[in-house]
Amino acid sequence: MIEASIKAVPGLIVTFLILAALVAVPTALIAKARNKPWRLRTALTAYLVGIVTVTLLPGDAGLESGQCDTGMPAHLFTSTSSLLNIALFAPGAFLTVLQFKRPATVAVAFGCLSGAVELIQSFVNLGRSCSVTDLAANTTGAALGSLAGALWLHQRRQSLRKPVRDLLWGTSLALVGTVALGGVFHSRVDSVDIVAIDDQRKNFAESAIQADEWINTAAKGIYGSDTQVRETTTEKRGKRLKITAETNRGSIAGWWPEKDLESAWSSNTRGDEGSFSKKQVATAADKFARMWFPRNVAGSKQQIRSVGDGPTHAYVVAYRRYTDGVLLPMRLDLTVTTTGRVIGFTARAVDDPALPSVTVDEAKARDLAEQATGLPTDSTLLLAQQIKGEWRPVWLVGSGKRDVAIDAATGELIPGSD
Repeated sequence: MIEASIKAVPGLIVTFLILAALVAVPTALIAKARNKPWRLRTALTAYLVGIVTVTLLPGDAGLESGQCDTGMPAHLFTSTSSLLNIALFAPGAFLTVLQFKRPATVAVAFGCLSGAVELIQSFVNLGRSCSVTDLAANTTGAALGSLAGALWLHQRRQSLRKPVRDLLWGTSLALVGTVALGGVFHSRVDSVDIVAIDDQRKNFAESAIQADEWINTAAKGIYGSDTQVRETTTEKRGKRLKITAETNRGSIAGWWPEKDLESAWSSNTRGDEGSFSKKQVATAADKFARMWFPRNVAGSKQQIRSVGDGPTHAYVVAYRRYTDGVLLPMRLDLTVTTTGRVIGFTARAVDDPALPSVTVDEAKARDLAEQATGLPTDSTLLLAQQIKGEWRPVWLVGSGKRDVAIDAATGELIPGSD
């Protein structure tokens, strides 16, 4: 990328002056000795040296060897980098057309030169990045420079040199260059879409900010308006973000962008010495659940059980949803004290899956489990499980120290369960 060279301007200028002196001076001397116009030849030679210097001067960035950025940004021809690349190649093509009077061949030749430069950048560890965007900008600059050169000659009534042959040469060179460079790039260079990667990073950063704001609001809603968030951590899981916040009142975690709370636990998990009855605790839990988990509560059954002993005992209030006797994957468990304070919860928000009809009843499931293990059964549970990516009704049958899983729609033993 040309920007990498601009950052190293002092070294670039020194390198260019040395190389230009080594190449341009002999060019001028030879032209004079042969009684040929030397100014244009010398300027063209110096400019070609400049292109090589700018594009191949070692830098301090770049992709790994054998990689090329194939991302095409929306601002391809308006970004600073692209405009600089266009400006780099246009004058060289312009001068070359003035010298050889073959605009089509010159435009294609400079395009091939750009392709060769990008290929070198991809293979040689120069601290430079091969980029399709640079190739497109360089080729555009070459085309504009060649067009400008042709117009310049036309205005001065100077004829192009064999225009038909020039067009044929340009077309042939374009085909050969495209096949040759394209073949090498395709077979030896790995594509890396930096634009997509940058967009993903930008989207992740924006989503992380929004998720942080949401979890902060949720923390204050759960623990109180004076809650202070001390730290948040964000972890990318596929297309979702799991965000966890640590506060002066406790922890809280959830999923973005669904805005699904997953868990929260107060730093004070000791039960309160309250006077709420079991029914009052259930009412307090239901109010909390309907406020924060309306999707989980809808159509669910509430179950409540006591945990702990003495005056500080608490209750676990569970919400489960069933369809045709099958326990669905949604989960919500609240731990509530006898003052009605929710000291923690765990939740799993999953849309109710479509399940095939259950054809295996409990008695049949027990028989199948006993046949598979040779042991008597002691418990059963019918629930929805994902089997190879598909939701199925499954009997979990306890048989001794093992659980046997049986497809409740087909009666087949699920591999790995016995």
